[in-house]
Amino acid sequence: MIMARRLKMRTNKVGLPPGTLVHVGDERTGPVRVTVVDYDQDHLRELCPTTLDMLAEFKTSPTVTWINVVGVHSPEVIERIGGSFEIHPLVLEDIVHTDQRPKMEDFEDYVFIVLKMLNGAREGREDGEIRSEQLSLIVSRGFVISFQETEGDVFDGVRDRIRKSKGKIRRRGADYLAYSLIDAVVDNYFLILEEVGEELEVLEERLLSGPTPDASSQIHQMKREMIFLRKSVWPLREVISRLSRGESEIFEEPTEVYLRDVYDHTVQTIEAIETFREVLSGMLEIYLSSISNRMNEVMKVLTIIATIFIPLTFVAGIYGMNFEYMPELRWRWGYPAILLFMLLSGAVMLLYFRRKRWI
Repeated sequence: MIMARRLKMRTNKVGLPPGTLVHVGDERTGPVRVTVVDYDQDHLRELCPTTLDMLAEFKTSPTVTWINVVGVHSPEVIERIGGSFEIHPLVLEDIVHTDQRPKMEDFEDYVFIVLKMLNGAREGREDGEIRSEQLSLIVSRGFVISFQETEGDVFDGVRDRIRKSKGKIRRRGADYLAYSLIDAVVDNYFLILEEVGEELEVLEERLLSGPTPDASSQIHQMKREMIFLRKSVWPLREVISRLSRGESEIFEEPTEVYLRDVYDHTVQTIEAIETFREVLSGMLEIYLSSISNRMNEVMKVLTIIATIFIPLTFVAGIYGMNFEYMPELRWRWGYPAILLFMLLSGAVMLLYFRRKRWI
């Protein structure tokens, strides 16, 4: 359903020239919020610019500037920001198209990076599904512009390090800031996978205690989540690999060491996703086997009952014919004898089944 809805949104741009900004994604309302964090080793300034024209001064500023744009549903705003920093129209087009796969493009003066930022704790979601939003980064030598779809992100730790001058972030350039943002996104993947792992343990216990239809639906839901996670994370491996190999001059050699660490984390995330997919496939097989075994047990009991009643029905059928010349009809003990014979037949069959270990 989501894929069909996204494809339908893309049809709105059919026939338009390249670089035309048309928002593709969930419909959103409200203003676009822009915040600026400008810093160097000794100074820090945070502000919310009243006009977009104020952003142009940070393009040539000697300090490091982080411009965070919340909301990409307004093509006019994105176009004005892109014009201030001379961003290619095709890049702006990708920013407002929120179904892009993770990728990296080098434009010499800046690097364009797209990745998926997953939401936080599962307890805060009404439907229990993992959600993501597109995070677009414009990384230049003196500034980083981040575009996210909605309020709320995983960058509180980065902001705290900037404000309190923790670590190296205030002493390094914009490339290190971009690394810190990417690292925060990848680290959040581990939190999501940890929650998924806990759900898998609970689901496994439910399957071992007794499969239910709810367990089947939960398995299929989690399999869809693993496909979704794989689609969000797998292409990021190539992006980080290209950055860590020094394919862009924007990222200096000292930062490439940290990017290689992010690459290792990305590989670990992908391996965890693949492991969870295999576990879910095994759980589905366990569920189907349990259902089949339960069905076999039910059929075995029903077959035993039917087999026991076959001779009883046979005897009752003979004595239900009521022919005039049936000698047993005049026996004094004929009726009790037949009942006793039927009980003995059932008991003998039960003993035989137990001896054969069929029950």
